[in-house]
Amino acid sequence: MNLLLLIISAYLIGSIPTAYWIGKLFFNIDIREHGSKNMGASNTFRVLGSVWGIIVLVIDMGKGIAAVQLAHAVHSSDWLSGELTFWKLIFGLLAVAGHIFPVFAGFRGGKGVATLFGVVLAIQPWTALISIGVFMVVVFLTKYISLGSIIAVIVFAACVWFAVKETNVYMRWFSVIAALLVIVMHRSNIKRLIAGTENKFKGLRKKK
Repeated sequence: MNLLLLIISAYLIGSIPTAYWIGKLFFNIDIREHGSKNMGASNTFRVLGSVWGIIVLVIDMGKGIAAVQLAHAVHSSDWLSGELTFWKLIFGLLAVAGHIFPVFAGFRGGKGVATLFGVVLAIQPWTALISIGVFMVVVFLTKYISLGSIIAVIVFAACVWFAVKETNVYMRWFSVIAALLVIVMHRSNIKRLIAGTENKFKGLRKKK
């Protein structure tokens, strides 16, 4: 399978607009016009309820996991460096880019957090599980999903650099890029957190 096809495939996997399609198919709404106007799992929880939120979360994480596996489809001789991890990260980032700018939904997507953590889970599962645990604790204590996402990805980067002391340079810099990406994508949330106007997560609930 050629490299260009793999690159396109990774992006298209990420471009699957799970929350958008579910909103359209089952509720006849564009989820980007409701709640936080974000096409992600957290807004799905808020607008469509817990069951659909969990479904979107699982599928969006699955997109990251699936994209990473594409790296196994090419022989190492086709890569410049021959390092599988580097290309797993590249395909993972392409999936995240697809989620943020989905071709199937007018390039208006989500913030990429679930897909990003799917990528991490596929490559470095223990660090990912620690980060997800931190996310859950922060959300439980503060009720802010955005704050949980930001702190979780910072913890992920810290784990890569200092706790597990990852020696793969690509993984180390990927963790920094991931942290910066999540912070940038949540810049409006950060402003609301500072102003005290950020929406709080009200817990699992059924769709009204």
